[in-house]
Amino acid sequence: DTPDPECSGLFLYLNTNKLGITLDIKTSTGQKVLRELIKQADIFVQDNPPATMESLGLTYEELKKINPRLVMTSLTPFGQTGPYRDYKAYELNSYHAGGEGYLLPIQSPDLSREPVKAGGHIGDYICGLSTALATLATAYRMDVTGSGQHVDASKQDILMTMILLEMVMFPNMGLVRNRLKRPILMPIPMKCQDGYIQMSALTDREWNDIVRLMGYPSWTEDKRFKTWLERHLYSDDINPRIEEWTQQYKKDDLFRQLQAEAVSAVPVNTSEDVVKSPQMKARGFFAEIKHPKAGKLKYPTAPYKFSNSPRKGWRAAPLLGQHNELIYCERLGYSKEDLVRMKETKVI
Repeated sequence: DTPDPECSGLFLYLNTNKLGITLDIKTSTGQKVLRELIKQADIFVQDNPPATMESLGLTYEELKKINPRLVMTSLTPFGQTGPYRDYKAYELNSYHAGGEGYLLPIQSPDLSREPVKAGGHIGDYICGLSTALATLATAYRMDVTGSGQHVDASKQDILMTMILLEMVMFPNMGLVRNRLKRPILMPIPMKCQDGYIQMSALTDREWNDIVRLMGYPSWTEDKRFKTWLERHLYSDDINPRIEEWTQQYKKDDLFRQLQAEAVSAVPVNTSEDVVKSPQMKARGFFAEIKHPKAGKLKYPTAPYKFSNSPRKGWRAAPLLGQHNELIYCERLGYSKEDLVRMKETKVI
């Protein structure tokens, strides 16, 4: 495919239902226009390093002078303070800076196996969701008090909260958790004929139901396996035997058998499995949206539903500068001639 700045899949997905403008804030005119926008805004979100915003004169201390109600959110790899505050980091870097990568993959035989990270852009998504929540909470406070404030969000801080249990072990107990194998019952997916299934037996009832579905094999009568704790301690003896049983089934068939007995289990899904899932279809999770350059594509939609205000439609992500006239002329009062001049001077 030919690279096209209008057809980035991630941009198309993350910017549905938004307006889009272009503006070079490194120019004096661009900074002037940005301040005019901020003067009317409730919330201003940015991800530039602190030193960059300081050099542009766009710190919260400066911007609150023109809009005391402004909620300004800064989401950066390491936050606004500390020796790392201006360091650069992409999602992969931030994920490992937060510490979870050191714990993965779980059940590694030794520490010579290099750490990994969870797939996709999970580090950025978690940081975005957490920061959005903090921003909305601050906006609510602004509505009540009439004054805004600066939300300083650190990706490293946010990602550390994903592993709070492991993270607090060191300051309180001097222990450093790692990815080494531990005695845990069914800690990783079990093989099936056509893939894998992830099962759990956190209660005696679930364990007994699994034993019954397996046909009460004689090995389950071993006295070492009678209690929850003992089943974990001797899981190296149990797990291979359970996997011998799971390999007799297709993952979806076994999934339905286990769920029929209220045993926690799900198939390990591929993206194809998820998209074709009757669950996803029933919830209408995917929507077809037409973009003027990218064409018709199916997009994941919101992972939640509101009972009194259901979503009625989705608008494609904007083209670059698509709403320049709407924002600059109709909202800020610039003329079309002003827009032409700003475009010629590469301000927009």
